[in-house]
Amino acid sequence: MVTLVRGAEICAPERLGQQDILIEGQQIAHIGDISAEAVRNLPDAHVVDARGLTATPGFIDPHVHIAGGGGEGGYANRTPEIRVGDIVAAGVTTVIGCLGTDGVTRSHADLLAKARGLEAEGVSTFIYTGSYQVPARTLTGSVVDDLVLIDKVIGVGEVAISDRRSFQPTVEALADLVSQSHVGGLLSGKAGITHFHVGPHSARLAPLHRLLDEYPIAPQSVYATHVTRSPELLADAVDLAAKGATVDMTAGSTTAESVRRYVDLGGDLSRLTLSSDANGSLPEFDDRGRLIGMEVATQTTLYEQVWACAEALDIDLSQAVSLVTSNTADALGLGHKGRIRAGCDADILLTDDQHAIQIAFARGREVIRDGEPQIRGTFE
Repeated sequence: MVTLVRGAEICAPERLGQQDILIEGQQIAHIGDISAEAVRNLPDAHVVDARGLTATPGFIDPHVHIAGGGGEGGYANRTPEIRVGDIVAAGVTTVIGCLGTDGVTRSHADLLAKARGLEAEGVSTFIYTGSYQVPARTLTGSVVDDLVLIDKVIGVGEVAISDRRSFQPTVEALADLVSQSHVGGLLSGKAGITHFHVGPHSARLAPLHRLLDEYPIAPQSVYATHVTRSPELLADAVDLAAKGATVDMTAGSTTAESVRRYVDLGGDLSRLTLSSDANGSLPEFDDRGRLIGMEVATQTTLYEQVWACAEALDIDLSQAVSLVTSNTADALGLGHKGRIRAGCDADILLTDDQHAIQIAFARGREVIRDGEPQIRGTFE
């Protein structure tokens, strides 16, 4: 299948101006001005007129409870699995699935099966082994083995720190876990990242600072999320990113303001990503730790906040888009994702002046046409 996208304004995420994009199969084959004669030599090509539209890479969401999450309020509070139609409608073409608080009734077998199902339905998927718990629950009995033997496992997560729901691991235990993930990554050619859930406790990121200061840990192996819970935590995240770790903001109504504060504090934008926490629970606890309310996160918020960052901040569109594309791909070792360039997967969003997705491709397949998702899950 050959597709020619004509005349889009490309934000790759760096700005490339108005150019054509040639897609062959699942990959981008060429970017540039393609002559009318060359088009005539592609008689079977599907030609898409993208003049007046902006092309960006499809979004990478590094923190999604694809098989559901929650459970903090008991069995009836388990959240549902995500649907592929909801994923692509939010501009996401790659998801990284994780377990959270519940690593008992939510299994890695479920997580892996759901990831394979979503990929069969049309989006790219990867997963973390482990959960909040330390020592980590795994598929094979070993973090290293999971990374080496299971293609979709790219790291460990989400491991909870500074939270009442954490298993309160020692820094030594965290060093052991991060090292296992790192070595598994080395042996399998993967990122070997450890993704940390950071709770609201006043310890904040202190365990991760100690991890990097006291142990021979590669800083790029550390990836901390939920860093906007307080101004103090955000400032701590700036310091952690300065050491070479990656930090992640869970998209919410004030994400653009949080990114602004991060920049004002001297934060390195190349070490920052955004995620949705989609289909995870958003529990609310009182001062005594009792659950008093719960909502379910969606990926729609992530899409909205990327454009809010581009409009509200003194940063270029390319920098806003990088928070969900190239930055995330670099952090997760996904060299074939997150950019519009030859050799990368053809994950492309074409948006209008109102930032609505008119057309989208996931690995070369048209998954949105005229603003409407073209793929649905088996039971949607």
